[in-house]
Amino acid sequence: MHQTAEHVEQWVRRFQPAPDARVRLVCLPHAGGSASFFFPVAKALAPAVEVLGVQYPGRQDRRHEPPLDSIDALAGRILEVLRHFDDRPLALLGHSMGAIIGYELALRMADAGLPAPVHLFASGRRAPSRYRDDDVHDVSDDRLVAELRKLGGSDAAMLADPELLEMILPAIRGDYRAVETYRHEPGRKLDCPITAFTGDRDPRVSVAEARAWAEHTTGPAELRVLPGGHFFLVDQAAAMIATMTEKLAGVALTGSTGGNP
Repeated sequence: MHQTAEHVEQWVRRFQPAPDARVRLVCLPHAGGSASFFFPVAKALAPAVEVLGVQYPGRQDRRHEPPLDSIDALAGRILEVLRHFDDRPLALLGHSMGAIIGYELALRMADAGLPAPVHLFASGRRAPSRYRDDDVHDVSDDRLVAELRKLGGSDAAMLADPELLEMILPAIRGDYRAVETYRHEPGRKLDCPITAFTGDRDPRVSVAEARAWAEHTTGPAELRVLPGGHFFLVDQAAAMIATMTEKLAGVALTGSTGGNP
């Protein structure tokens, strides 16, 4: 599918361009999240690593676009966009819903004959094969807002503003529907290394559920348990940045194969 540079820029934000970076890190937000959540990551990793923040439809400057409410649809669309960034190795970082999108995106990269990601960083999400009976996408607006407050990570003032809520809840509900109706394909595994991060007090992910990411790759896998709840990564950013820097330090810059807009 032919895509214009403008279309690619809808999906991908480069907050800190790093033209000499040896590797790019594709950052995939949580349910209700946006690319700007990863601005501090971009700032911290440049210039050695260039961060690409993915902006899903239905939020912020894409709020007039209908949200995509399936992991399959999101991963498929993001794959097409990432074809424009094939001139250097890609790593993937996803938080919560973004971790599942990262996993499915890596599978699709293999199916498309693209180079495997050099690393998958899966944050704040149980392994693809671990399910719970979640139904947040079907609850009332009030209960959905209560869930967001419980998990943290959302601006309290925003959650108290009825006009803003009316604008953002459809995208949040669509995201929850995507991740809660997701089912992985048994038997498939990645080849790339996986580092999973989890908070030791995350009500949505147990340490055992996070450790199970190791079952989804033939490569090395590691679990880092950090202090905090579901959005532990906000307070533990320095520890995560250090780990990602360490894991990506040995990535060699490959020759250009074209496609960068």
